[in-house]
Amino acid sequence: MPDHRLAVFPGTFDPITLGHEDMLRRACALFDGVILAVAIAHHKKTLFTLDERLALARAALADLPQVQVLPFEGLVTEFAVAQGAQVMVRGLRSGSDFDYEFQLADMNRHLRPEVDTVFLTPDARWQSISSTLVREIATLGGKVQGLVSAAVLAPLLAKVGRQQ
Repeated sequence: MPDHRLAVFPGTFDPITLGHEDMLRRACALFDGVILAVAIAHHKKTLFTLDERLALARAALADLPQVQVLPFEGLVTEFAVAQGAQVMVRGLRSGSDFDYEFQLADMNRHLRPEVDTVFLTPDARWQSISSTLVREIATLGGKVQGLVSAAVLAPLLAKVGRQQ
């Protein structure tokens, strides 16, 4: 068993939400280090560029010195092994998340059995938050304060053409 337990928390983080931050803080309590792995996401049309998503995540997580924010491309299992991580952290908000995440964990285990998957659930306050909903609410003029951190709020509103 390694002396330093390193976990990878992968996602697109477009943008990073308070739900993501909650999951990451929970992971930090369990592991010596956590890499927030921001997917390049060629298959998705993102609101923020990769560099913007990395910068927003770094700003939102500045108080967590044990967290690294890094981009990745390709199979996250290969990224995890290349970084020396032993664990993948995935969040479960609902039963439908579990069905998808269980299949993903099984496939990741097939690809890289040495990388385990740990499922965490968010605090009830953040259970319904998703980046997709946050982007839609912001775009349609709704209130996104309380869904993203202060470091993310102004850039998000500016990106969708709104002011605070």
